[in-house]
Amino acid sequence: MATARSLDLLFLLLLTSDVKTTEEPRNVCRLKEGLEYDIFDLNDTAKCFTKCGQSEDRPCDLENLQRYWLNYESYLLENSMETVDMPFVKALVQNISTDVSEDLLYSLMPSQIPRQVMQGEDQPADGVRLPKSLFGALPGNRSAVRLAITVLDIGAGNVFKGPKLLEDKGSSVLNNRMVGLSVGQMHTTGLSEPVEITFSHQRQSPNMILTCVFWDMAKGDWDSHGCSTELGDGRTVCRCDHLTFFALLLRPILDLATAQTLTRISQAGSAVSMIFLALTMVLYVALRISLQRFKSEDAPKIHMALSVSLFLLNLTFLINVGSSSRGSPASCWVRAAIFHYFLLCVFTWMGLEAFHLYLLVIRVFNTYFGHYFLKLSLLGWGLPILVVIGAGSSNSYGVHTIRDQENRTSLELCWFQKEPALYATVHGYFLVTFLFGAVVLALVTWKIFTLPSVTAGKGQGQTWKSVLTVLGLSSLVGMTWGLAVLTPLGLSTVYIFTLLNSLQGLYIFCWFIILYFPTQTTTASSSGTARLDQPHSMSQE
Repeated sequence: MATARSLDLLFLLLLTSDVKTTEEPRNVCRLKEGLEYDIFDLNDTAKCFTKCGQSEDRPCDLENLQRYWLNYESYLLENSMETVDMPFVKALVQNISTDVSEDLLYSLMPSQIPRQVMQGEDQPADGVRLPKSLFGALPGNRSAVRLAITVLDIGAGNVFKGPKLLEDKGSSVLNNRMVGLSVGQMHTTGLSEPVEITFSHQRQSPNMILTCVFWDMAKGDWDSHGCSTELGDGRTVCRCDHLTFFALLLRPILDLATAQTLTRISQAGSAVSMIFLALTMVLYVALRISLQRFKSEDAPKIHMALSVSLFLLNLTFLINVGSSSRGSPASCWVRAAIFHYFLLCVFTWMGLEAFHLYLLVIRVFNTYFGHYFLKLSLLGWGLPILVVIGAGSSNSYGVHTIRDQENRTSLELCWFQKEPALYATVHGYFLVTFLFGAVVLALVTWKIFTLPSVTAGKGQGQTWKSVLTVLGLSSLVGMTWGLAVLTPLGLSTVYIFTLLNSLQGLYIFCWFIILYFPTQTTTASSSGTARLDQPHSMSQE
């Protein structure tokens, strides 16, 4: 019997030895309870500074990770640690007499542990100055108190970035460094003399704003309340009336003078465009009354739809900028939604111009569609409504503020208050229509310059007509909008984009005149290049 039991036990062990565990790998970035501040856990948790934000497969618990590092100073004070020297965190803990006779200065060189700067030494490029009044004003009758100074490298991930910083493209924490200050594990606020933290850095672009901030655990984001920012040559001094973790934020902005100049250029260009768009619409009505073929051709109708949407976009832009964000939140929401709608209408009709051009020039055959223009109209005016409803339902509209280097408001208008919605419904929407238009225009350009009348060498005049035709078609499919991708290259490209793009209505008017009012010479000599998109109808209505 014992032998049989032994055989059964051996058989059971053999079976279970082949069973593979299905336990998921440990994800320290979820930071379950029980993690400690030993060397292993510190190194393991520090990996989350890089991991968090790179992959959504293994999500991070940002709130617990942030609390883990904020509480590290308390751990150092409680356990009588003196120094910490690790790649991602460097700290100094020392006893300080509350009866100090002068301010205390500490060096925060990136590659070194924080150290006290003695009298007579040069002031460090990166450092902390603690006023003597700080220690004398501490509650309780103490002769000494423990001070902790921590420099934390938070990496390029999402930890300690906050929702606003993550949404604001181009923003960052200077050198990904935070400076923590703690005295005796006390919540120290309302200091009569502020602490000073000096951050050294390279000369920043004039279109970057530097702001001294602290981490507000209650909000889970950076805040500047109680801190002032003093900009210098190659350094910034932060003065704050409390102790916590501090950093210097870099955010791209337009300075006040530039923002005002660009706004005036846009307003002037929009006004000019509206005048010529109105003339274009008047000419269309006159031609539709006088010429029977205008009632059946689709190309002029598409041009008019684009002109109307562009006219209304310019009008809402002037109203939006002129009225700023005055009024109730509801009225601001409505203005932002209307402006967004007509902007999307312009993008959509530019895409439909490209689609119509593709059918006329590239596909050519088998292009009949029943109620063609009606279907285009449903898409051109209807699709933007759905996008606006989606953005509005997520409460994406509100007051949008641009600030200058001194944190003054440069421009305030009713627009998006949530960056993800802006990127998805404006930037992404535009990118799709622009790329489609660019591809179609490239194909049409190749088709034009390979026409027999051009390749046969019938004179330079024919080549210039082809060039003008391409320029005219580019205004219809919105190629000037593509200059927006060049604006990060410098302020000059911003001016070029603002000036050229605001005059799109003028370009459409010129194209309309050339297309539908040709001279007799052009009519006789042209092989159809100048009248490329005029001919046949695509629908029966």
